[in-house]
Amino acid sequence: MALSLAGGLVDTFRGYGLVPDAVAVEPAFLLAVSLGAALTVLFATWVGLPVSTTHALTGALIGAGLLAAGGQIIFASLLSSFVLPLLCSPLLAMLLTLAVYPLFRWLRRCLGVTSQSCICVGAIYEPVLVNPTGALALVRTGVAVEGDISECIQRYQGRLLGLQAGPVLDLLHYLSAGAVGFARGLNDTPKIMAFLLAAPILAPDAGLMLVAVIMALGSLLSARRVAETMSRKITRMNPGQGFTANLITSFLVILASRLGLPVSTTHVSVGSLFGIGAVSGTARRRVIVRILLAWIITLPVAGLLACGAYWGLRELA
Repeated sequence: MALSLAGGLVDTFRGYGLVPDAVAVEPAFLLAVSLGAALTVLFATWVGLPVSTTHALTGALIGAGLLAAGGQIIFASLLSSFVLPLLCSPLLAMLLTLAVYPLFRWLRRCLGVTSQSCICVGAIYEPVLVNPTGALALVRTGVAVEGDISECIQRYQGRLLGLQAGPVLDLLHYLSAGAVGFARGLNDTPKIMAFLLAAPILAPDAGLMLVAVIMALGSLLSARRVAETMSRKITRMNPGQGFTANLITSFLVILASRLGLPVSTTHVSVGSLFGIGAVSGTARRRVIVRILLAWIITLPVAGLLACGAYWGLRELA
């Protein structure tokens, strides 16, 4: 499905139109790009920074391409096919979130669904009130409980189509997270497959399966730090806000994949979270600045690593 719906990304990330065709099929070039991008993303994942695989691949293509092609990079293609989509997509995600989330919140209230701050007591979520001092007290008994507002979660009260609103909205939240996972696979798999197709080691179907399995293993082994940054450190979120961010992210990434535009699922998702933080007023500026700085240095770091890898591989040949 990734190749049929997002086949345009394969041609983009094989380097055609960015470097001469003879360079784009050179094994040393392909391996250098892969190494530069992989090392950049692995380091960022280790420190918990949500950088973009797409961004790293772009930097690696430029770095290895400058050396392999003797500086013959087609910069017009670089700007239109890589730079503009990567720059505009997180901004568009933020603007859409700023527009859509207030609409969803208004619709929820019109349907009579309210939200209540809750804290986990034992195995049960209990509604709480926040006193002017910031202390928490159980709504049911008035008894003070330990903790602060940052530990609370939002639970929804009311009914939707005759069903309890809380479980319905929780289900929609899980489905939207699944949509983001689908969009991530749809967008990233063709980019990685581009290198396998350019160096025909495996059949396309076998290559797709290998890429999917390795992406899943990588997520299971070392995605927690990045997940913690995105879910807790950028801004506080309730389930409705998380649902909105997921919906915006999946919509934009699937659309871009279908159009063959190399956007970053990470950038789009973080852009949506920036929008949530702006609406709710809970954005953590230091974390956002740290992420933006990481985005800025991703391109040159991946480029330098890929350039160094290509030089080493050429010397060994």
